[in-house]
Amino acid sequence: MEYVKQVTTPAQRRPFVDLPNMVDDRETLILSREKHSFILMNRYPYNAGHLLILPYQEVPDLEDLSDEELLCFTKTTLKAKNLLAKALQPNGFNIGINLGEAAGAGVPKHLHQHVVPRWNGDTNFMPVLGSTRVLPQSLEAMWDHLKEVLKNEF
Repeated sequence: MEYVKQVTTPAQRRPFVDLPNMVDDRETLILSREKHSFILMNRYPYNAGHLLILPYQEVPDLEDLSDEELLCFTKTTLKAKNLLAKALQPNGFNIGINLGEAAGAGVPKHLHQHVVPRWNGDTNFMPVLGSTRVLPQSLEAMWDHLKEVLKNEF
């Protein structure tokens, strides 16, 4: 409902610029801060543990990143994948970027990569018939679990 009730248009929102400036990582759902990019839990996840990798710099495309930023973005993506593998033991992953609004980018001005853990049989009728996703754990509980694994394993 928070997303649906927003008064601002998608073009006016700059959540990925504002979030890293906030102090409380649990509140913002930021899991890890690297030199040029960060790992953020998706507030509107496809699956439990759905993460986003973002550069701090607001750019719309990969080619807008410097070589150093691009390397950090890629290494941060690998860190997120390895974190989910260790913490959740999924059977696979969807990793990808939607470039541009037509491709499904919810915030097209700020490049972000999705890392979605997948399990055999994790699809069900709810998203198809009811436009509803079922998550087995709250975002806060998942953040706590992933943060603990990060602290102990990385």
